[in-house]
Amino acid sequence: QLVESGGGLVQAGGSLRLSCAISGSMHSIRSMGWHRQAPGQQRELVATITSSGSTNYSDSVKGRFTISRDNAKNTVYLQMNSLKPEDTAVYYCTVNGISGFRAGDYWGQGTQVTVSS
Repeated sequence: QLVESGGGLVQAGGSLRLSCAISGSMHSIRSMGWHRQAPGQQRELVATITSSGSTNYSDSVKGRFTISRDNAKNTVYLQMNSLKPEDTAVYYCTVNGISGFRAGDYWGQGTQVTVSS
């Protein structure tokens, strides 16, 4: 349903842009977002964007990351600037919507982001 791309290895201070392509079978999308999970840590919310375009960010990424979406391409993005080693994690795209007869939260498979110091 969700296919992430754009992860990789980058030096501290660098930038990456993550993309999440949403299956065309999904509809009535209420919100989209990105979570991340670092080794040995709990999964945390990074950013969300609602169907109306309202955005929300965790304090740890505010001012550095930007979430956006392209409705025509059914894709959500996460632009990550001024990356820090503590941003290293697997990043997951999440969508709250309906696919088939199931309404709820859908998760991508995750993409690894590694920031070297």
